[in-house]
Amino acid sequence: MKNWKQVTGIAILILAVAVFSVAWGAKNGKNTGSPQGTKYKYGKINIPGKDGSLCGAPIYIAYEKGFFAGEGFDVNLISADTETRKIGLNNGTIPIVNGDFQFFPSIEEGVKVKVVDGLHKGCIKIVVPANSPIQSAKDLKGKKIGVDEIGGTPFQVASVWLENHGVVAKDNKEVTFVPYGDGNLEIEAAGKGDIAAAAIWDPFGSLAVKNNGFKVIFDLATDPIFADKYCCFLYASEKVLKKDPGKVAALLRAYHKAQDWIHYHPQESVAIISDKKYSAITDKELAVELVKSYHYPSLQEQNPANVQANVLYFVKQLSKIGYLKTKDPEKFAQQIYYKVQL
Repeated sequence: MKNWKQVTGIAILILAVAVFSVAWGAKNGKNTGSPQGTKYKYGKINIPGKDGSLCGAPIYIAYEKGFFAGEGFDVNLISADTETRKIGLNNGTIPIVNGDFQFFPSIEEGVKVKVVDGLHKGCIKIVVPANSPIQSAKDLKGKKIGVDEIGGTPFQVASVWLENHGVVAKDNKEVTFVPYGDGNLEIEAAGKGDIAAAAIWDPFGSLAVKNNGFKVIFDLATDPIFADKYCCFLYASEKVLKKDPGKVAALLRAYHKAQDWIHYHPQESVAIISDKKYSAITDKELAVELVKSYHYPSLQEQNPANVQANVLYFVKQLSKIGYLKTKDPEKFAQQIYYKVQL
């Protein structure tokens, strides 16, 4: 029988090996989530993460690399449209979602959510067929524009862009928005002339350019109105923030790790997204190009003040064109942003 010194020495050695293994895994991007059978601190949660967009890359990477699990979450990725997300955020069944400033009017209408962080920059284009004479916002006056949903992000982006160039988009006054639930159908409709242009998420717009000769007349990543600003934010349930702010802080840490990993490993990120079929894009070279263009921030680049400034900027833009009713953009921007203590 071993004496207590031998037993203690063996126990210390086992512990050291375990600690080294976890540390090595974290350093090298390995899945360091809780082992199977381990209890998760925050239990099972639902996060919308099946829309096929490259914008959701941090969700996919946080899930696959174990960043959610490492922060105490047993994540179930679900499909959810905008209304489902609003309901889930309002009642706390969905703690966090990614989305653009499409939620700002919803907050005015009473949906209980807060902007808690920025996600990335640029991911929407407005494209037209190769033989189209349309070259600018003014050329779209009186035309039909495809979007994924009325009130969704491409709809809001197109509206801000058009209104800033003198085309009244509100209430379909000088353009008509036509919703398509499938990006492929939207591009097909543009090709057939059913709509003049498609305001659409990547990768659909970029694929239409590369494979079908479409032309880009607007790019969220480079247009002066939007360049160098977050296009997508992270929204947290106000109910969850009040009940358990530490839970939201843990989620943000997982997102930050994922953003950082994507920042330094764009090719590997695309490989995971493609191999796990999170996105339908099969052109990995194009996907890497797009992911790089979104400028996912590294841990060193995380900047709450910049996020808050971007929120104010878009509140002012939406107020200017009548999509927000607030008479005090500064106050409203302060109301909808919540700085989470990490």
